[in-house]
Amino acid sequence: MIWILLHYLIVAACVVRIVLRPHRDPAARAAWVLTTLAVPLVGVLAYLLLGETSIGRRRLARLGRIEKLLPDAAHFPADAIAACASPRVDALFRVGASISGFAPCPGNVAELMADSDATIDAIVADIDAAADHVHLIFYIWVADGNGRKVAEALMRAARRGVTCRAMADDIGSRRLIRSPLWHEMQEAGVRLASAYKVGNPLLRIFNGRIDLRNHRKIVVVDGRTTYCGSQNCADPAFVQKAKYAPWVDIMLRIEGPVVQQAQRVFAADWMEAVDEDMSAFVGTEIAPIPGGWPAQVVATGPSVRTSAMPEMFTSLIYAARHELVVTTPYYVPTEAIQSAICAAANRGVRVTLVLPARNDSVFVGATARSYYAGLLASGVEIREYLPGLLHSKTLVVDGRIALIGSANFDRRSFDLNYENNILLVDEATCAAIRQRQDSYVSDAREVTSEEVASWSLIRRLGHNAAAMIGPIL
Repeated sequence: MIWILLHYLIVAACVVRIVLRPHRDPAARAAWVLTTLAVPLVGVLAYLLLGETSIGRRRLARLGRIEKLLPDAAHFPADAIAACASPRVDALFRVGASISGFAPCPGNVAELMADSDATIDAIVADIDAAADHVHLIFYIWVADGNGRKVAEALMRAARRGVTCRAMADDIGSRRLIRSPLWHEMQEAGVRLASAYKVGNPLLRIFNGRIDLRNHRKIVVVDGRTTYCGSQNCADPAFVQKAKYAPWVDIMLRIEGPVVQQAQRVFAADWMEAVDEDMSAFVGTEIAPIPGGWPAQVVATGPSVRTSAMPEMFTSLIYAARHELVVTTPYYVPTEAIQSAICAAANRGVRVTLVLPARNDSVFVGATARSYYAGLLASGVEIREYLPGLLHSKTLVVDGRIALIGSANFDRRSFDLNYENNILLVDEATCAAIRQRQDSYVSDAREVTSEEVASWSLIRRLGHNAAAMIGPIL
């Protein structure tokens, strides 16, 4: 009787915690309560491990100290970007500033990389030309052809006296971190760090979630050049999941004052993992490049306010007046994002959503398709990319405003991952991104309302069941 009573008390306490936990949407609360009541032992354990977006008190305190120690990135007066902006753009920049504290800065330029291999070649060339320092973060870094090229460039730079700091996620890059190449880089003088070490999973219950990840992809060379986009440090063949290859990514090589914001994001991430003061690298003024455009880093994560990334996405969607084109590998939207996309199409905006036809996550692929009927009924054009796994994360509004980076339209990016994106306003750069998006569309099949309506009952049950489970993940 004592054990039975204890069992009910634990389950009841867990249910109370689920109901009282702040920053959970009602669907997520209901899903967790039902899971806990249906399978009590598994449900309680799952909630302890995965139910709360907690980064741990000690880590939170450490991040607070880092924020106080690091200076702000260089600020510019409001009139410096007034000529390039508008009330609509200003409102979007205000959303971005409220998330990661960065003001928009003028005078930036970018080059859209031709493909994944070209991106790696450009990064290697910039590392080989570095005179002072190289800082980089990758969620996934593989010891394959492209991964080794970057590692060897870092080793060459370190040997000639350039300070190189390289960080990889402890889960996403676990094979590299445990490989001889990682030790070779360390012996060559490259300073290395693992982001969010897992350690003992059971002990991590008491020190934050075990699946918090640094999903960012950042390269900063000499504080003057940065890269931003969706690409990990790997071959397009992507050996871990080769059957979905090629992985199709997009990256911008950027110069201008916004580089300092990317530098600050890197510095904070590095200081969280390594006891080293990086404040000397932050706050350096970079003169705006004549003819450049305004941009802003939007860096999100569990230590930023809740629902920051969905707010950014939703604000951009509602800003669209004529055209909205979105590419993402993982579409598991919040209700607000789904409603915003449907509302955009209903008010006459031409909305195109491009997703991979074959997803490396069967669960996510099924969940995404559960939203197709509503999207199509609103007039959204859905395309499924065929040649490989479309991994590009892009959003272009009216051919003038773009968001590009690492964040997906899914719950992991919204709640659990540290992400890095750049919001920019420039017709020429948006035209280049739109041309790339059009190339995806040309290699994609159109999904029709008739096709979705013809799906079998079993298939629709599977899609909707996956979507119901989504809020607890």
